[in-house]
Amino acid sequence: MITERLGLLGRTALVLLSALLLQVSVMSDLPAFHAVGDLMLLMAIAAGSVGGPDRGATYGFAAGLAFDLTLDTPFGLYALTFAVAGYLAGWGAAWLVQPRWWFHVSMAAGVSVVGVVVSVVVARVLGVSFKFDEIVQQALVVALWNAALIIPVRRLWFWVFGEEEPGRFRVAMQ
Repeated sequence: MITERLGLLGRTALVLLSALLLQVSVMSDLPAFHAVGDLMLLMAIAAGSVGGPDRGATYGFAAGLAFDLTLDTPFGLYALTFAVAGYLAGWGAAWLVQPRWWFHVSMAAGVSVVGVVVSVVVARVLGVSFKFDEIVQQALVVALWNAALIIPVRRLWFWVFGEEEPGRFRVAMQ
């Protein structure tokens, strides 16, 4: 039991730190329409899609907290945003018996847009302003990147959770 949890913790740390390094070093150098993709948001969405709402919120919070440490934004902004996005992705995937690949792609795009909007709203409440054009560009670019990468990242989260991809999503709704 303890070795399983340590293995899960180690795999999670490896995946989140690798994603953070890729985000900071590679994605920041790949702007499209003056906006960059958000791998850390993708990690939260994929964790929720694979593990359900609770895991999505938990791993989304961890991914956001790690991302907050690298940015000059109000601390906790992305931890809150990614926790919400991970929960929404898990909640959406839990309602279908056998979600197809296109569902995960469209859900990743939709939740990405919601994640960008929530982060802008929270930042605005905290006094950081954004131009409307930049918000639209950022939301579209993040949605396209995350839709393109969700399938391989879901496979990665199946490995992290130590599960084979089930034929059916296993979440008990109570």
